[in-house]
Amino acid sequence: MSRIAVFLAAGFEEIEALTVVDLCRRAGIEALTAAVTMEDGEACCVTGSHNITVKADVAFEEVDFDGLDMIVLPGGMPGTRNLEAYAPLMQKLDAFYKEGKCISAICAAPSIFGHRGYLEGRNACAYPGFEKELVGAKVSVNPVEISEHVTTSRGLGTAIPFALAIVERFCGSEKAEELAKSVVYK
Repeated sequence: MSRIAVFLAAGFEEIEALTVVDLCRRAGIEALTAAVTMEDGEACCVTGSHNITVKADVAFEEVDFDGLDMIVLPGGMPGTRNLEAYAPLMQKLDAFYKEGKCISAICAAPSIFGHRGYLEGRNACAYPGFEKELVGAKVSVNPVEISEHVTTSRGLGTAIPFALAIVERFCGSEKAEELAKSVVYK
């Protein structure tokens, strides 16, 4: 079974994070939520950009990165900035990128990939207004861009195709199409 982790920092975009978790779990992918920030001593609780508090499955320190197939970064503000400011996550992200392991980001979060040099010569997309942060990328307005082991997407409205792209990567196109049909997507 494939394993992914969606990292949550205060101010994350709730729909982008939870859509990925939901659709991946429906497809049989082990999808963890991992808290980068905690609130008022409440274990693994993270409040998103629209004041929805989510209890993550694990704290960052509990993640088995060796057993992960993909790191997923949701957007949202200030969630994206909080993810990027968390050095331990950035170290793991760098390692995944260098090893050719899968990394994915949606909305404002692809800016992190741009800042770290991951997008040089790649097709990539992000939330409108963040295109200049996609340093070195061939910027597109497609809902999702997949360039080898790097996947980017534009925002809340593209959360379903983003999640389905992750499902397709690990479970195949037939499973992704079946899942899309079952949730009445297009």
